[in-house]
Amino acid sequence: MSLMRFGDKSLDLSLPHVMGILNVTPDSFSDGGLYSNIDNALKHVESMIADGATIIDVGGESTRPGAELVGLSEELDRVVPIIESIKSRFDVVVSVDTSQAVVMSEASQVGAGLINDVRALTKDGAIQAAVKSGLPVCLMHMQGAPKNMQAKPVYDSVVEEVFDYLEERAHFCVNLGLKSENIMLDPGIGFGKSKDHNLMLLNQLGALVDKKWPVLIGASRKTVIGDVLNRPVNDRLFGTLGIHASAMERGASIFRVHDVKSHVDLLTMMYRIKQES
Repeated sequence: MSLMRFGDKSLDLSLPHVMGILNVTPDSFSDGGLYSNIDNALKHVESMIADGATIIDVGGESTRPGAELVGLSEELDRVVPIIESIKSRFDVVVSVDTSQAVVMSEASQVGAGLINDVRALTKDGAIQAAVKSGLPVCLMHMQGAPKNMQAKPVYDSVVEEVFDYLEERAHFCVNLGLKSENIMLDPGIGFGKSKDHNLMLLNQLGALVDKKWPVLIGASRKTVIGDVLNRPVNDRLFGTLGIHASAMERGASIFRVHDVKSHVDLLTMMYRIKQES
């Protein structure tokens, strides 16, 4: 058993876990504006939990390609009340998808159990806020910033550069007080990567798993699927399932998705079959 403590709850990461996406933003690439109303957001959370999600990831800043930065007060207003409302109603781990130290601190005080940072705690005060919270953190790789990351991503060796960056970043955070057992890693599919970069990272994902930190994958409905299959954003479920099945085979633990029920079914069957080997 591989337990990780997420605030008031623990999860066994030897099992696959589905993280349901809750974007409380007006401009996210797939579901922007759908859940900015708190009642709609809570209904969606209830549905995702019923479908088997064990983590709900709440984000108040769109990080889609081309997205503009969101002001701190606006992000706080979007994120903190919904986290507090979820925790008062549901027995679930809530993740806060943020890079801002103040949002991390405020979210942890109202019940968030995980900090999910696409910028890997590089913004001012983020490491200190994460350490003080005592919560696990997911460190993600991103080349550039959301506004320009897909303009022309370039790597000499994408697998080596991305995986080495995450390992070095994890050690850097540990040296500043973050507990090693509170770290998970995300290669950042679609964040400053071309189609071929994403496919290479997914193909070699086992090398990131071998670094001994839990790995989170979030490829739900992303452009790489559209590029490979020529499908619009609302027709990428099967492509998403294919990526996440491949990632589970290579050892990923947590899957950040829009479509919870189909992923729970897929990953549960894969896990049960694997247990018979």
